[in-house]
Amino acid sequence: MIIKKYIGKNEEEAVESAKKELGSGVVIMNVKQVNASGFLGFLKAKRTEVTVALEEEQDTAARHAAPDLSAVRQAAAMTIPQAGSVSIEKKLDSLQTLLEKQLESDRKKEGAAEPEGDADGVSGQRQGREMPAEDGEQEKAAKSDFSEQDKFIRLLYNTMIDNDVDEKFANQFLQDMEKNKKPNLPIDNILAGVYQKMVLKFGKSEEISPSPSGPKLVLFIGPTGVGKTTTIAKLASKYALEEKKKVALLTADTYRIAAAEQLRTYADILEVPFLVIYTAEEFAKACTERFAEFDYIFVDTAGHSHHNQQQLGDMEQLVKAIPEGMHYQCFLVLSATTKYSDLLKITKIYKEIADYQLIFTKLDETDTLGTLLNVRLTTDTPIAYVTYGQNVPDDIEKFNPQRTVKQLLGGKG
Repeated sequence: MIIKKYIGKNEEEAVESAKKELGSGVVIMNVKQVNASGFLGFLKAKRTEVTVALEEEQDTAARHAAPDLSAVRQAAAMTIPQAGSVSIEKKLDSLQTLLEKQLESDRKKEGAAEPEGDADGVSGQRQGREMPAEDGEQEKAAKSDFSEQDKFIRLLYNTMIDNDVDEKFANQFLQDMEKNKKPNLPIDNILAGVYQKMVLKFGKSEEISPSPSGPKLVLFIGPTGVGKTTTIAKLASKYALEEKKKVALLTADTYRIAAAEQLRTYADILEVPFLVIYTAEEFAKACTERFAEFDYIFVDTAGHSHHNQQQLGDMEQLVKAIPEGMHYQCFLVLSATTKYSDLLKITKIYKEIADYQLIFTKLDETDTLGTLLNVRLTTDTPIAYVTYGQNVPDDIEKFNPQRTVKQLLGGKG
């Protein structure tokens, strides 16, 4: 893992510098304002410092370069509350304290102190020879240190499992933590390492982006009951009301009258045009003629079972009808409360219809978020947004991997 800091006039400039050196796969770990360097720097305009991380496997230019250990330590200090620190970094709040309290509780449950001697019952001896007292103490201290690290690693692993992280992925993180063990390594470094690794695995979240020319077509697909229509209303509100963009709402859901009427109601409130489309030809014509001067066209599609081949076929025809050269994004909307095995089937089937990004809804209806990580790693598909309630235009936000990882490791969101 490579972790480096870049400074620019603003966040965009700093991130661009990072991408030029490390590539587009960088993940932003932290953004903060800093004073300008040099004499009387505090009198100058503040600059933006961005800390980014990159997995070395993804970095072709610097794959064999030695990591900047000082930057790693700085990033760990920035992310994890160190021993004796007065404040606790916002991203993890009191996560380390919570884990250490649990670790201390486990120690007390073990009862009496461990018997003297090493794991083989040999005290102060190695291969039949007496060891100097100093060496014996050092070895005992090293073993005790590794024992504490093992307990902490096991606690992190169990916390992930309790949060419904797939055992396969939890074991991968466990193995990574085991490889990085070393004597005198503070447990906060272990926590920093797994936290940063998990954030990197989630990757960068990308929102709806504007089209370089013509309207941007945004399709929402997914099973019934996941909240597609409400999600569309939330995003349409953002672009129509906050950003003052020309937005049109279309629905291809002719199976459920209630869903179409719900979207029509939202369109009336936002004072944006609304259209029901019945055929792929009507859809293509609306994009190229009626709404050709608009900024965004949001399209709701029929929610249905992933086992319904006829409706899946209708969906595929709609995607194929997108006018050639038109810029579009497709979002698969999923509920965080859906069973993991069903989510894998759904994501696989819809992948045969279109390339998509993910939106997870109903985060307010579950206490565990491991499913988000499981689906992200299984499908290799980025998560764009999450929703956590029915309020329009609120209760939606760009996916925040740092906050999610903190929850997966036992902290508060």
